Amino acid sequence: QVQLVESGGGLVQAGGSLRLSCAASGRSFSINAMGWYRQAPGKQRELVAAITSGGSTNYADSVKGRFTISRDNAKNTVYLQMNSLKPEDTAVYYCNARIRTTIVPTQDYWGQGTQVTVFS
Repeated sequence: QVQLVESGGGLVQAGGSLRLSCAASGRSFSINAMGWYRQAPGKQRELVAAITSGGSTNYADSVKGRFTISRDNAKNTVYLQMNSLKPEDTAVYYCNARIRTTIVPTQDYWGQGTQVTVFS
């Protein structure tokens, strides 16, 4: 069984910064791509940023230049550094990882979500 555990959300003033972390744990697994999604009230879940196992990154246009995704493969952890936060960044942020285990083919796993609230 693989689990993703997120941390780092919270309440921050506009212009401030937060860093989200997501660690994968379990037995005998390998991680391909990892990413962060967010869902604001009344809106669909959207991709914020993604990173491949080789380090290639992809960002939503709305966060380019402000957010940075990175990963530590040795720790099975992905990070999202969020700078210059805006009220419109307020959402529940979800970690996603595409993982293969010795008994389960590659599939998507999700974290429990962490609330990010940006006030002006």
